[in-house]
Amino acid sequence: MVEPLSPLGDAWQPGTHGNLQDGAGVVISEARPGSIVEASAWKGKVSDLIASIGRVTNLKLDAIPGSGDLGAGSAAFGIGPARFMVISEDEGLADTLSAAVPLDTGTVTDLSHGRTAIRIEGPKAERVLSKLFALDFAPAAFPVIAGRATVHHDMLAQMQRTGPERFDIYVFRSFARSFWTLLCDAAEETGYEVR
Repeated sequence: MVEPLSPLGDAWQPGTHGNLQDGAGVVISEARPGSIVEASAWKGKVSDLIASIGRVTNLKLDAIPGSGDLGAGSAAFGIGPARFMVISEDEGLADTLSAAVPLDTGTVTDLSHGRTAIRIEGPKAERVLSKLFALDFAPAAFPVIAGRATVHHDMLAQMQRTGPERFDIYVFRSFARSFWTLLCDAAEETGYEVR
């Protein structure tokens, strides 16, 4: 299978950049999950949808938007009432999850070709992201496994904290280059490495 071209194009410049006096404060990279899926429940069917997601991914979710879970090769988090983003290293999650979710429970939409996953990690990740989003990135307010759906100047971003100093951000593929450039500009002050 041919790997799809990155929407980042020539904006992806590997190496170190910005203020490197204290070293790179963050590492920015394009994550390449095999599947990015949105699962939504019909009214009164959230528990059934969560159970279906759990059977397919072994992840444990609850109905609270923003709640999430991480597992071996998969992740999921609430992006709104009765709506979840489900990510897998493997391709074909949309088909597998569609087969597991009864028609009277909800819908499954494959977003794999419509989203780009960007990862930022390092001791200054919270600081860089706080320049772009009006969110509290402190671990107590945004713990590991939690997710958030937010915007930056009308640019939708759905993100999950996947480690103490690591965030995975999902943006529309058509906005990926703009968001990448914006993120790199925000990281100039702390210094950053592109991998």
